[in-house]
Amino acid sequence: MEKKYLSKIIANDNEGLQMISACCSGAEVKVANIKYLQNNKVFLLSLKRSKIETENHDKKVNSICKFEFVDSVKSKNIKQNSLDQKLELINMEYLKNNDNYEISLIFTNNAYITLSTEIIEVTLDDLNKIAQ
Repeated sequence: MEKKYLSKIIANDNEGLQMISACCSGAEVKVANIKYLQNNKVFLLSLKRSKIETENHDKKVNSICKFEFVDSVKSKNIKQNSLDQKLELINMEYLKNNDNYEISLIFTNNAYITLSTEIIEVTLDDLNKIAQ
């Protein structure tokens, strides 16, 4: 019986964010699976990614990337009403802006989402394996 390795990575700084970014690079995200829960200050990204942290890179897994303490969200070149539109995540990076951080999620086709947040608090949580 194959062991299921489900990752949970928690980032509180740029190094952790870069680790999550590397794990999510090339991940597929549907517009319908991007949610900002304003009252909870939580931004959720449901994505389908390759398991680069294991030896078998061909395995795909559904994961949730959760950003906490998010004050505002801006997006560019993403049609929010095209729920079936698929985006490919390239990278995550951040800028320190006075007392806040701006975390940018950069997608192909010059699309991006910028999160304004008080601190870096990001969790990448695997939900399940996807059969090839």
